[in-house]
Amino acid sequence: MAGHSKFKNIMHRKGAQDKKRSNLFSKLSREITVAAKMGAPDPDMNPRLRLAINNAKAQSMPKDNIQRAIDKATGGDDENYEEVRYEGYGPGGSAIIVEALTDNRNRTATAVRTAFSKNGGNLGTEGSVAHGFERLGLVEYPASAGDEEKVLMAAMDAGAEDIESGKDGHTIWTAADDLHAVADALEKSLGEPENVKLAWKPNITVEMDEKGAGTLLKLIDALDDDDDVQTVWGNYEISDDVMDKLDA
Repeated sequence: MAGHSKFKNIMHRKGAQDKKRSNLFSKLSREITVAAKMGAPDPDMNPRLRLAINNAKAQSMPKDNIQRAIDKATGGDDENYEEVRYEGYGPGGSAIIVEALTDNRNRTATAVRTAFSKNGGNLGTEGSVAHGFERLGLVEYPASAGDEEKVLMAAMDAGAEDIESGKDGHTIWTAADDLHAVADALEKSLGEPENVKLAWKPNITVEMDEKGAGTLLKLIDALDDDDDVQTVWGNYEISDDVMDKLDA
């Protein structure tokens, strides 16, 4: 198990989710509703629902909002969302995977295709880039959860596969099927995590220059702004120097 790794999966530009709090809560609510519909409305009996609720709490989503999302699933709501994955290419040879929950495939596909085409990318077919990623479990903790050695030992005891520690926090990887068990074990030793979800981890990353990174981040922001899009994953790396220039 590695203690350090150059790789850092950037789901979206730092702080992008904070731009539109209501948009974020809408995405979290949708995931809670879908999870509650797919299994029992009791988080103790439904691991996916438990993860969705924990992620909502980590983003300071009010309890009333969480309960309304659960009630929506059990109250005979006729909205039926389906999980859809889109794959494509971004600027600088980057590969992008978009996960969505939608009640209208045509609407979502059109919006995703437009976001790619307007921001230096091309939407591909299913499987066009996923072969370059691994489907893994992801658990994230802030740096305040403990030093690298403490988190490393906790991760090993919990059955995790890898850990990356840095100044921004700790990223713990698990086998996809082990995510719930590892997350539960980690919570007992490290407290509640910031994030728990299934993730797409790239096998090889692409370093972005300032021009490519600027266009790429516009693409990611455009995708993230879509209500149907839940998560955006990529195989890109953006150095601190480049990010500082873009933020200036």
